[in-house]
Amino acid sequence: MKSRALSLFFIPFLLFYGLPVGAVENEERKWLDESIYFLMIDRFNDGDPSNNENVQMENMDAYHGGDFQGIIDRLDYIKEMGFTSIMLSPIFANADGGYHGYWVNDFYQTEEHFGNIEMFKELVEEAHKIELKVIVDFPVQFVGSEHPWVTNSQKKDWLKGQVNEEQYEVNLANEEVQKEMVNLANWWIQETKLDGYFIGTVDSDFGYWRDFSEAVKKENQDFILMGNSNEIELDIQLNTSLVKPLRNAFEKPDKSISELLSLQQENEVLKGNYVDNHLTSRFTREIIDENIHPGARWKLTLAYMFTTPGVPIVFYGSEIALDGGDVPDNYNQMDFRTDKELIEYLTKLGELRDRLPSLTKGTMELVKEENGVAVYKREFENEVSIVALNNTSKSQSIAIPASTFEADKELRGLLAGDLVREENEEYTMIIDREEAEVYVLTNKSGLNIPYLVTMGIVYSAFIGFLVLIWKRARRNRSEQ
Repeated sequence: MKSRALSLFFIPFLLFYGLPVGAVENEERKWLDESIYFLMIDRFNDGDPSNNENVQMENMDAYHGGDFQGIIDRLDYIKEMGFTSIMLSPIFANADGGYHGYWVNDFYQTEEHFGNIEMFKELVEEAHKIELKVIVDFPVQFVGSEHPWVTNSQKKDWLKGQVNEEQYEVNLANEEVQKEMVNLANWWIQETKLDGYFIGTVDSDFGYWRDFSEAVKKENQDFILMGNSNEIELDIQLNTSLVKPLRNAFEKPDKSISELLSLQQENEVLKGNYVDNHLTSRFTREIIDENIHPGARWKLTLAYMFTTPGVPIVFYGSEIALDGGDVPDNYNQMDFRTDKELIEYLTKLGELRDRLPSLTKGTMELVKEENGVAVYKREFENEVSIVALNNTSKSQSIAIPASTFEADKELRGLLAGDLVREENEEYTMIIDREEAEVYVLTNKSGLNIPYLVTMGIVYSAFIGFLVLIWKRARRNRSEQ
């Protein structure tokens, strides 16, 4: 009873400190405010065993059972980590063995191993209920070897030729193909109300893709188009040039991050920042190859991704440091029973990104960088956030002139709870090894009379509640 009462005693503290740092205006969410969780449907979660035909968990080149119902069952899991959008591997009907979704045989049907179109509609609807947007990988550049266009001799000019045993390249220069793809794209949007397409790497047929983008946007103005191209305008452009420097900077401690920071700049085009995806080996594998535990390395990497300009895109399993080499070894099964420390850290980052507009909309200014330690400032309207990264194996003391921010203020840490006040015209931050801290610049706290009065009222009511429980328990014992 004493231990239970003691735990209850701290509830008001938890409630108070769980409040946001400051009020954020309730404005319409923009795509630059998003954070995206990218998952491979087949390897995420099996929610409906009835569609598990030919499932072979021990075979990396076979179906593992993940489906739409499995995603529905885990939407809260994704939302609670702070993500605002989910990006799905292709949902369309595939050739035998196309667990990954890239051997499409019918763009107008969903893959039966994942569920029917009604189940996909339910997935989108349930995601929207908790304000999660849904983006689908739309691989229109290729079709599977059993697609009707391959077998129909009248449509031989719809294809450029065979790429490999399982795929044919689509001739996007063909006007009939162009019309078909636009119709297809608009049909799925109207039919299911999904929010965006990922169209992969666009390195040819630029005229077609410009027309495609304009046609889709004309019918669906708020629809998102993501991909990798420097030739056409996309809502989110994959930041492929950041991947290698990001990995190099954080694969092990005591490395300079100057190259990484030199690439980080404000862009007219919104960038999607990622460290691994369905085409790369897992970042965890790179860390393990250095004989280093991946937890701290992942925390610093995610802290950087969530506090710099651009949209963070996190591949499923990164929140548990999922391991894996090259394709298909990087498609390991998601495990929801692992240690939650990294998940909790990612959740904190998601909360901060949601609460602080400066982390999404703000300007970025590098304040200091030397020997693996960096401090940068994000500023939006009257809000100033300061991020400190210690990519070294020792605790670091970082002194910044007060004039860099504003004198007679304090830096309130929101990740590790640090508090720094101006002394001798400097702000001195002490950051533990391999850690990051996100500060907000605020007025000095001093004695908070309204808070003390409020907490006095809360504790009076709380103590009265405990006394009432104690009296009731005593009366029950006397009556027995």
